[in-house]
Amino acid sequence: MAEKIQVAVIGAGPAGLFAAEKLASLGYGVALFNRDVKPGGMAEYGIYPDKHAVKDGLRKQFNHILSCDQVHYYGNICVGEGRSLSIPDLLDWGFPAVLVACGAQGTKWLGLPGEKLSGVYHAKDVVYHYNRLPPFSTMPITIGKRVVIVGAGNVMADVARYLIHQEQVEEVHICVRRGPAEVKFTRKELETIIGAFDLGNLEREIGRVAPAMQALDQDPTQELAFFHSALTNAETYSGKAKILMHFLVSPLEITGDSNGRMNGLLLEDNTLVGDKENTSARGLGTKWNLEADTVIFAIGDKVEAELGLPLSRNDYRHAEQPAFPVDGQSYEVEDPTGEKPWTGVFLAGWSRVASSGLVGNAKRDGVNAACAIDQYLRSAGKDGLELEVVDERVDAFECPVVRKDDLKRLLEDEHRRAESGTPETAKYLTNEDMLMVMGLK
Repeated sequence: MAEKIQVAVIGAGPAGLFAAEKLASLGYGVALFNRDVKPGGMAEYGIYPDKHAVKDGLRKQFNHILSCDQVHYYGNICVGEGRSLSIPDLLDWGFPAVLVACGAQGTKWLGLPGEKLSGVYHAKDVVYHYNRLPPFSTMPITIGKRVVIVGAGNVMADVARYLIHQEQVEEVHICVRRGPAEVKFTRKELETIIGAFDLGNLEREIGRVAPAMQALDQDPTQELAFFHSALTNAETYSGKAKILMHFLVSPLEITGDSNGRMNGLLLEDNTLVGDKENTSARGLGTKWNLEADTVIFAIGDKVEAELGLPLSRNDYRHAEQPAFPVDGQSYEVEDPTGEKPWTGVFLAGWSRVASSGLVGNAKRDGVNAACAIDQYLRSAGKDGLELEVVDERVDAFECPVVRKDDLKRLLEDEHRRAESGTPETAKYLTNEDMLMVMGLK
């Protein structure tokens, strides 16, 4: 009897892989379509490179999932409007269900004058660059002596960690729209960069914004203690770069020179409004320029419009009245008409809620989405698509398609390369190199 595939999963990051595992355990065949050559998504290309134990643990889990006979991998395939494959294509092929779990691949910008100047980057560009994800791995990124990061989350901390270990960097300025009580990075992430902090600057800066904090019953002393608490388990640091904090500031414009290179960031001072539990920043009208060679925006992510799903700000639009909710949450896409769920199309992970937590959250979301799909498939009674038909369709693509046996050859090669280095330095910088190793080009 021919093997049947019931679910097409777009994206082989944590959400897609754990969803595939759950679906396979429920007896369904799964086809994983991945933009990248290698699986793993943000777990492979978003976690800081020297977190070897975390990455190795996740790779083992992902390899176990991919070893399942009911899970079929198709890498190096871009899904979206005008690309190799689209969501309507997958439905037309005969897949009863499609799960979108390809993360939030768009980049969020503030729309400021000067964002196109040389020396201006999104944090995603930098993170993918140092994690060696093609094509970002070969993207020319020029980091100067004085760098500004806009943002106050864990991604900011990772980028700052990378910067302070670059030989040419002398100062890293972190600009935060609100105050110390509203930062989003964890103490664990702070421990990796606190050794580079100019603590005198930190104390002066918290003292400067203390009146605005106290007006909302926030305790500046408590927030300063949070920073100092990270010193106990601080990562050893002996570099020259210093991190300086700037609270209650909003960027207005990136200034540049006659050569199109940025040279500064125009900022506006803010105050805090609202209450202790719900604060926002309000501009005071006072402006000043912070000189810098490089600016990096670490302000979150948004989904990719080119995928062809209806949008709601930075996310794909969920069905407001899902037919198959799980834990009271909607995992279904709103029909493009906006009147009902799009039959058979589901969401998970950062594709469902952009920038929502780490791997644990993605796993839970993927499993929940699989449960929603299970409800739908049992109610729909659809048989699925024969695996041979899927393979024939994929074989007709012009681009080389990576399957599980190909991945095995690549991983074996990288393992040999890692014997004289680390798993991170063993990564190839281009898709072409990986395809050649696998014999696909």
